[in-house]
Amino acid sequence: MLRDNEPWYIDYQGGRQGALQYDLASLLYDAKADIPEQVREELMNEYLDELEKIFPVNRDEFRQYFYGYVLIRMMQAMGAYGFRGFYEKKEHFLKSIPFALSNLEIVLGKLALPIKMTELIRVLKSLRDSEVLRNITLKPVELVVDITSFSYKKGYPVDNSGNGGGFVFDCRSVRNPGKYDEYKSLTGKDEAVIRFFEEDAEMEEFLNPIFSVIARTVEKYIELGFTHLSVSFGCTGGQHRSVYSAERMGKYLKNKFPVRVVMLHREQDNLTT
Repeated sequence: MLRDNEPWYIDYQGGRQGALQYDLASLLYDAKADIPEQVREELMNEYLDELEKIFPVNRDEFRQYFYGYVLIRMMQAMGAYGFRGFYEKKEHFLKSIPFALSNLEIVLGKLALPIKMTELIRVLKSLRDSEVLRNITLKPVELVVDITSFSYKKGYPVDNSGNGGGFVFDCRSVRNPGKYDEYKSLTGKDEAVIRFFEEDAEMEEFLNPIFSVIARTVEKYIELGFTHLSVSFGCTGGQHRSVYSAERMGKYLKNKFPVRVVMLHREQDNLTT
């Protein structure tokens, strides 16, 4: 945000007054960042150098309490990983647990707090030594993209995934080969129809922005661990434009992403995978 024409940074998630060590712990021991220990030490020294320019700092005391705040931050993060991963079944959160355990082992080796926390340390050591947590194996998440061609005369396609979402693109603005006798008995999979569209820039202009939108969506779905996306193309009869568009989309996705494409040309009653 801007305040008096100067940029200000606001942390709405956990922004509050507190110990300086907590912010540094959050940065240096974030499990997903997986920062090498030598780099952490260099960054901490850099932080303390800059801090001393503002007010005097007792470095030994700062470090003595620092790893306690690292433990607080790690317990908060690991609690989130466990709840979102084990209970809400969002497996991508589990990927961070082995990294968090490695950080925990490093911190426990450095811990020298001025107070005793016998039971807490015992629990943390049991987590560190847990073979179950260390050997978490995630099932590979496969994104299935259902691509359907259909006729608007017979209604929109049904989404059987249970997600109730996806994309529907209307091909009826593109020139229709079905109006010409030589193409009436053919579909968008036939060579003559393919050449018809390839020789006309109108179809390419229609498809290019669609490819861009779907590519961005697929990238995000894979990152989030989603398992299903539906993409449908409709035209008047579900025979030429929609079939061609669906086939082009299928080839595009197979060549670009590790996804499984399920193709359905609804009006042609032809299911392939």
